[in-house]
Amino acid sequence: CIMGEEQGASMTHYSSADLVAMIAQKQNISHEQAMKKLYASKLYATLAKEETKVWQYSTQMLYSLFEQEEQTGSIQFPDV
Repeated sequence: CIMGEEQGASMTHYSSADLVAMIAQKQNISHEQAMKKLYASKLYATLAKEETKVWQYSTQMLYSLFEQEEQTGSIQFPDV
């Protein structure tokens, strides 16, 4: 089953909503601050590209990648 662009886009929306909530909680910042941080990240740019399939990762995995980018400035994507 090939997923359409629209379905991928809605998955990205759900992934990022969960991820924003996790960033806000773990970093003890507001949802708005978490959203700004996420949207400014390389991870979000990758997440927004449906063909990368990064949105398939769990929220926990995405948060780990987000944290890694914040600490090192780069992301090592795991082989899934």
